Amino acid sequence: MRRFNVSDPGFTADFRAFLHEERGSAAEVDVAVAAIVQAVKTEGLPAVLRFAEQFDRAALTEETLRVTADEIEAGAAACPQSVRDAIDFAAERIRTYHARQRPADAQWTDETGTRLGWRWTPLEAVGIYVPGGRAAYPSTVLMNAVPAKVAGVDRIAMVTPPGRMQPAVLAAAKAAGVTEIWRLGGAHAVAALAYGAGPIAAVDKIVGPGNAFVTAAKRRLYGVVGIDALAGPSEIVVVADGANNPDWIAADLLSQAEHDPAAQSILITDDAAFADAVCAAIQVQLKTLATGEDAAASWRNHGAVVICPLEDSPPLVDLIAPEHVEFAVEQPERLSDRVRHAGAIFLGRHAPEAIGDYVAGSNHVLPTSRAARFSSGLSIYDFLKRTSLIQCDADAFAKLAGATVALAEAEGLPAHARSASIRL
Repeated sequence: MRRFNVSDPGFTADFRAFLHEERGSAAEVDVAVAAIVQAVKTEGLPAVLRFAEQFDRAALTEETLRVTADEIEAGAAACPQSVRDAIDFAAERIRTYHARQRPADAQWTDETGTRLGWRWTPLEAVGIYVPGGRAAYPSTVLMNAVPAKVAGVDRIAMVTPPGRMQPAVLAAAKAAGVTEIWRLGGAHAVAALAYGAGPIAAVDKIVGPGNAFVTAAKRRLYGVVGIDALAGPSEIVVVADGANNPDWIAADLLSQAEHDPAAQSILITDDAAFADAVCAAIQVQLKTLATGEDAAASWRNHGAVVICPLEDSPPLVDLIAPEHVEFAVEQPERLSDRVRHAGAIFLGRHAPEAIGDYVAGSNHVLPTSRAARFSSGLSIYDFLKRTSLIQCDADAFAKLAGATVALAEAEGLPAHARSASIRL
């Protein structure tokens, strides 16, 4: 954990250097992924099955690749009732939140008589990557599939690493209406969704987080398919005054640190004694966490405490451009309204980031690695396309043609100019 004080000489340079330290994957990952993607593109299903055996020790066949409807039903039924109830509760809140985002079509006739407008249509097919390995992630299923369903996507194909299908994941898939699930993980799963492989038909867009190999595959395949974003390690900034319970703030910081040894947790406070109390509470809580090893590595290598007047915290938050930021203060909007760059903002002492991960209703797929400077979290808009509409009658065309011809000729495009002038 690093400690910074804005009053120290060199603070800005030191803090910027900390923020820009490498937390991503090694260059050799992309080299390995390039070979995997090319093999799947060239060979299709045989390459996918070969990589499943090589990387996941899973001897799959074309017949065993898909999770059956009976398996989904049995897995969902095996999920504890309390978890199923929580999944249904979360799914409904996510559904309601994203339904409010639905944009409207529009058409109008302007002063030239030209009819203009736009219409929104859903994507036809979307692939969802659901990680396995470290833990089961039913929330990932909900956060990716429910908005796609709300948008009206026709087909949702989910991939998740082979092995025992976690009941909570299957219960979430059932709650979200996902019926197509494939036992595949890693870069070869992403390539199979992009190019198609045997019974797996190609999709138009791939969403969902994964490890460094999954992210590298999405980066490489962008253009073949759409992608949501390039997910980096998790991040949280907590802006807190000394009136908080240090145990609460410690837990909030560790909620992201436990995701990954490369995750980043930053406390900004104006109270040095409170910062010390939070750091002490973190050490106590680390001893009780099943994820303590990863969380400890994250806090040790990528955690930070910044001693700063709270009035100065919004520019620091914008500099960090974090995935999540909490304002655990008495009047949070006074500070949060000045923040431009953040994936999600949590307001007040009783809105921990974990609420947003699961049941608030907002999406937890958010920009990382300072991408909040130019992108937003996953939403219904990721599953919709906007198409422009243009209609001219003869009179409207005559009013637009002259300027069209002049601009086309200025750009040295005579066929464009003729396309307009020939109708005059």
